[in-house]
Amino acid sequence: MRMFRYVKSPFGHQFKRFGNCDRTERDTYPQLRQRLEQVNHSSLCREFTVSVPKVSIGKVLVYTCCVWLLAYAVFCFTENTAVLSSAIIVTLVGMMLHIHFVKVDHESLIVIRSLGIQMSSSYASGRETTTFIEMSKIKDIVINEAIYMHQIIYYLCVLLKDPSEPEAVSSVVPLFQSSKPRLNCLVKVYKSCQEILSKC
Repeated sequence: MRMFRYVKSPFGHQFKRFGNCDRTERDTYPQLRQRLEQVNHSSLCREFTVSVPKVSIGKVLVYTCCVWLLAYAVFCFTENTAVLSSAIIVTLVGMMLHIHFVKVDHESLIVIRSLGIQMSSSYASGRETTTFIEMSKIKDIVINEAIYMHQIIYYLCVLLKDPSEPEAVSSVVPLFQSSKPRLNCLVKVYKSCQEILSKC
């Protein structure tokens, strides 16, 4: 695993610089059904939002039918009605837990030069989680490379300063953990973040 910086996008994209006026950019990635939205509130404040597909009704129906058919098959052999009741309860509870704790609709990152960065995740149930990191604790924002299940994956992360040794890194905070955007999307966010960090 290694960390590295991108000075120039390997995909040949042109990234625009904005002045003090507000402007919004949207990029769609059909192969992943993801959308990146960048809002420039000012030259020192930018917001990035990665949206992922909503809960698929078709997949929910397929999983539900599989569980209920399995429960009905067990009921036919055991003639125990508790099996059917348990299958219904397990399905409903599982769906509720999935949309409340697992299924993320979108993740956002707000970078403010004078304050810090705020990371937010919005779940399918409407629940939201927010984490804020002060700018004084941030050493850098980099794209990290890792090997997972015989694949090379890339993710954006924040390097936090070590209070006892300013030049060292105390910990790494990954960004967009649920949406897992592709490299070309990460490069765009990385370059915009570096433009703000360079003004600190």
